[in-house]
Amino acid sequence: MLKKTFFQIHWFLGITAGLILSIMGVTGAIYSYEQPLQKWWDHESFYVQAENKAKLTPAEIYQHFQTVSPEIKINSITVSKEPTETTTVNIVKEGARKGYNMMVNPYNAEVLPDIQSRKFFMFIQDIHRTLTAGEVGKQITGASTLMLLFFIFSGIYLRWPKKHSLRQWFAVKPQLKGRNFIWDLHAVVGTWVVIFYLILACTGLFWSYDWWRSGMFKVLGVERPQPTLQEGRPQGRNNPSHNNDQHQLNNSNQTVSSRANIRSEQKIPEQNEHSSHAEKTSKRGLSPEQINTALTASWTAVNTKLERDYSLVTFTIPKKMDGKLEISFADVIPQHERARNKATYDYQKGHFEKLDLYADKKLNEKIMSSMLPVHRGSFFGPIIQFLVMLAALTMPLFFITGWMLYLKRRKQKKLTQQAREITPLTDIDSSKSPWLVVYASQTGVSEQLAWRTAASLQEAHQPASVKAIQQLSINDLQQNSQILFVVSTYGTGEAPDLASGFVKRIMSQRIDLKHLNYAVLALGSKEYSDSYCYFGHQLDDWLKDNGAHALYDLIEVDNANTADIQKWNSALAEYTDLELQSMSIEKIFDEWIMIKRELLNPDSLGAPAYNLEFTASHETAWKAGDIAEIQPGNSSNRIKKFLEKHNIAAESMINSFNLPIQDVLWDKDLTVNIEPYNNLDELIQQLPTLPSREYSIASIPSQQILRLVVRQQIDDTGELGLGSGWLTAHVQLQDRIALRIRSNESFHCIEDDRPVICIGNGTGIAGLMSILSERIEYNHTNNWLIFGERQQEHDYFFKATVQAWQNTAMIKRLDLAFSRDQAEKVYVHHKLRENAEILKQWIGQGAVIYVCGSIKGMATDVDQALNDILTETVVEDLKQTGRYRRDVY
Repeated sequence: MLKKTFFQIHWFLGITAGLILSIMGVTGAIYSYEQPLQKWWDHESFYVQAENKAKLTPAEIYQHFQTVSPEIKINSITVSKEPTETTTVNIVKEGARKGYNMMVNPYNAEVLPDIQSRKFFMFIQDIHRTLTAGEVGKQITGASTLMLLFFIFSGIYLRWPKKHSLRQWFAVKPQLKGRNFIWDLHAVVGTWVVIFYLILACTGLFWSYDWWRSGMFKVLGVERPQPTLQEGRPQGRNNPSHNNDQHQLNNSNQTVSSRANIRSEQKIPEQNEHSSHAEKTSKRGLSPEQINTALTASWTAVNTKLERDYSLVTFTIPKKMDGKLEISFADVIPQHERARNKATYDYQKGHFEKLDLYADKKLNEKIMSSMLPVHRGSFFGPIIQFLVMLAALTMPLFFITGWMLYLKRRKQKKLTQQAREITPLTDIDSSKSPWLVVYASQTGVSEQLAWRTAASLQEAHQPASVKAIQQLSINDLQQNSQILFVVSTYGTGEAPDLASGFVKRIMSQRIDLKHLNYAVLALGSKEYSDSYCYFGHQLDDWLKDNGAHALYDLIEVDNANTADIQKWNSALAEYTDLELQSMSIEKIFDEWIMIKRELLNPDSLGAPAYNLEFTASHETAWKAGDIAEIQPGNSSNRIKKFLEKHNIAAESMINSFNLPIQDVLWDKDLTVNIEPYNNLDELIQQLPTLPSREYSIASIPSQQILRLVVRQQIDDTGELGLGSGWLTAHVQLQDRIALRIRSNESFHCIEDDRPVICIGNGTGIAGLMSILSERIEYNHTNNWLIFGERQQEHDYFFKATVQAWQNTAMIKRLDLAFSRDQAEKVYVHHKLRENAEILKQWIGQGAVIYVCGSIKGMATDVDQALNDILTETVVEDLKQTGRYRRDVY
C-alpha cells in the first residue's frame, strides 16, 4: 500500500510540477554555459588582437578614464594574463545594483562593443529563477525543486527491488515497443541522472529557502557568514569576492532556483548604492591621485611580492583612507570558474596584510563558499559539468514520458471498464419478462459470454442483468422466471472454484422450480473427454430434477469455438423470436518474438521443461496471474507429409488467401478426415484452425519480458504435443508467434499487504513467480512458497531467484518437496500437513492461498489437505471471499 501511495503521488506531481522542472532544467542547462556562450556570441567584446607590448596596468586604465570620461565612476578593474583577453572595468550605472561590466581594449583602453547577449541570458536567468513571475514564480520554482527531491527518492523506491543486473538498471532496451519502451526509457534514464538531480535539487534549494540554507551550513559544519552591506561589488568573473558565500548569494548567475532577494534581506536602500560614489569618496578624503597611487603599488606587489601566479586579477577601488586595497585573483588553472583567492594589500606599509587561498580551504568550506559551481557541476571538473548540463536537458523527457504512461494507463483502465459494463439502453421494454444471465467462470471466458449475451438481449430492448453464480440465492431462483446459465467446467469435471459454494449450498437441496424457464451454455475442452462440459450437464440435470423447463437443449462449447457460441445465439434468437446480433469470443492474436529458450531441467527424470521469453513490437499490459494464449502451428515436416499424402505441390496458390498452400496450412488441423473437394479453397475450408493453448505467465510487465514455463508433452503417436512442440522445438529464436494475453481475474494478485501462501509443482511455478514478483515489487514480504518437483539437483526451477528472495527476506518461508530425493516420496501437500499449525496462524492473519500446477495429484491433494487442516467450512469461505485462488490444469 505504501508503494502504491508513493506511485500515485509520483505520477500526480510528475504531470503537474514536471512542466516547471522541464522549463527550469532547459534554462538552467543554457545558463550554466553563459560565459562560454557569451564569448562565442560576442567574440569582439571579449577578445582583441594581441600586441607586442605590455597591457595597460589598472592604474593606467583608471587614469585614462579620469582623463577622457571623468563622469564614469569605477568600482573595480580586472586584468587577464592572456594576451588576447580584454580588460573588464566594472562601473557605477543607474539601475545596476551590482554595477555594469564595461569591456575595454587592454592595450589602449578603447571601450569595446557592448555584450549583446547580456539581455538574452538575463531573460533566461529570470525564467529559471522565477518563471518571470516575480515572488509568486520564486515560490513555484522553490516548491518544484522540493518535488524534485521527492521524485528522486520515490523513483528509486518504486523501481526497487527489480532484477539486480547492470543491464536491467542501466541499459535502455530499444527492442521494446510501446508502453514498455516508454517505461524503460523513463526508468533507465532516470537511474542515469539520479545523482545529478540530487546535486541540482539540494544545491538549488540553497537559494530557495533560508531554512534549507541554514541547515546546509549546520550539516557541513561551516559558520554562516553574516550579511553585510556590499558597496559597488562588481559582477561576473571580475568579482573579487567570488569565494565569499554571502556575496555568492547576492551574485549567483545560474541555479535551479537561485532566487534570493538580497536587497530585502540586507535592508539595502532603494536608491542606487553607487549614486553617491563621488560624494562618499570625497568625504573620506580619497582623491583620484591617491587611488592611482594605491593601484600602482598594489599592481607592483601582485607581480613581485605575491609569489603566486594567476590567470586574472581584480582590484577593487579603495573607498576608505585606511591604506588598504582588496584584491581577488584566480589561479593559473582554477578548480572552477569561481575559485578565487583573496588578498588585502596595505599599500602604505608595502606588505600583504591578509592572504586567503582557496586551495587551503577545507572541503566543506569550499562547498559552502562555491555553491553555484557545485550546483552546475563545474566544482567537480568540466566533464561532470557537461554531464550535469545533459542531465538538466533531459528534464522534459521525464515530463513527456510520464504523461504518455499516464495517458496509456488511463486508456487501458477505460477499455477494461467498458469491457465489464453494459450501458443500459433507454428504450428497454419494461413490459417484457426480465432475463437473468448467470455465469460460473474460472478464467473469465464464461463471464465475458454472459455479458455479451445480456448486451445482445438489451440491444433487442429486453431487460437483462448479469450475476455471478456464487451470488445466486434461492430467492433469485424463485423470483426469476427466465435464467440463462453460462458455466465452465474446471479441472477434472469440477465446478469453477467460486461456484463450489453454490454447488454445496444450493444444488444439494430440493427446490420447486416449476416456474423457471432456463437454458445452459456449457464451456469445456474436448481434450478432456472424460469431463467435457461436466459441470454444465450437472447443473442442467439438477434444474430438470427440480422441475425447471429447458428452453432448448444444453449447448456445448469447445475451447470458445465461434461456431458453438453462435449455436447458443441462434437458439436464443429462435426461442425469443428476436433479431440478436451474432456473438463470439474474438481471438485477436498479436505478434510476439521469442528471444530466449532455456532448458530448466537438464538430466531430469521428467520431461524437458523450458523457460521461454518473448517480447512484443506493440504496446502490452497484463497482471500477475494472467494467461498467455498462443496459436500453435504445424511443423514444416508435418505440412510436408500432408501435402505428399494428398499429392499437392507446396507452391500451389490458395485464391482466397492469395498465398501458397504451405503457408496457409501453418495453423490448420491436418488430422481431420478430408471429404472430396473440387479445388484447394474447398480443401482449406474443411480444415479447422488448430485449437489454441494456454499457459500461465511467469513474469510481470515491469520485467520487460513475457515468460512462460512449458514442459514438452508426448502424444500417443510419440510426437510432441501441439502447443509444447510448437514452442519448445519448432519455433526458432527471433521467430514471430501468435500470442494473446487473457485476463485471469480469479488468480490476480491481491493489492494489499496481507500474507500470501503460494503452492505449486512443476511448471505451476510460472503462475506463482508472477504473483511473488508483483508482491515483491510492492515490497509486500509476507510470502510463503511451497514448491515441489522430482529432484532438487535437476528440477529446482528458478533456484537463483527464489534463493535471492529468501536471502533478502522477500519471502518469509520456503518449503521444498522434491519427491525423488529420498526413499519415501514427499509432495507439497505433505509440507502443508507438516506445517499445519503455521498454516492456521497465517490464515488467521488473513493470508490468501494461491495454487498453481497440475489438477491431477497436486491440486486435488492440496485441496484435501486444506480441508483436513482448516475444515471444509473454512476452505469454502476462503474460496467465496477470494482467499483461495487456483490456476490448475
